[in-house]
Amino acid sequence: MSWITVISMWMIPMLIGFILLYGTYKKVPTYETFVDGAKEGFSMAVSIIPYLVGMMVGISVFRASGAMDFFIGLFQPVLQAIGVPSEIVPLALIRPISGTGALGMTSDLIATYGPDSFIGRLASTMQGSTDTTLYVLTVYFGAVGIKKMGDALKVGLLADIVGIIAAIVIVTLVFG
Repeated sequence: MSWITVISMWMIPMLIGFILLYGTYKKVPTYETFVDGAKEGFSMAVSIIPYLVGMMVGISVFRASGAMDFFIGLFQPVLQAIGVPSEIVPLALIRPISGTGALGMTSDLIATYGPDSFIGRLASTMQGSTDTTLYVLTVYFGAVGIKKMGDALKVGLLADIVGIIAAIVIVTLVFG
């Protein structure tokens, strides 16, 4: 067993132990604090369920209505002209909406084209350089009661676009 494996196996238990010992040293009621945090986490999880269900329904409607296929067809000629594979468009469209859906698409692209293919590398890079902006706004902003999220939406989607473009440029330069 290598030393990095040993460190990775023991890091989390050592961190938890350190936090408990430090809390005890500072005379913090660690167990009671943990239970209070668990109660708060549970109530938070229950409060986000309606937003989560709404988001999942929205994603299903987007895919079932043919809107995703429409957007793919709309962007395909432009992307082919600049050398970007059209197979990546569904991932670019679904990533800001659903992390799980995007992960499924990334897995499918990697299974179809291989992890060392241009498409596999591009899908992996896009997965890591973008975020689930609409999911974050819907679930987390909704859970804490933030109603005005227009600026956060603009900045989040702009960051996703920049991440997608950067992924395409970097993967093309490094592996193209």
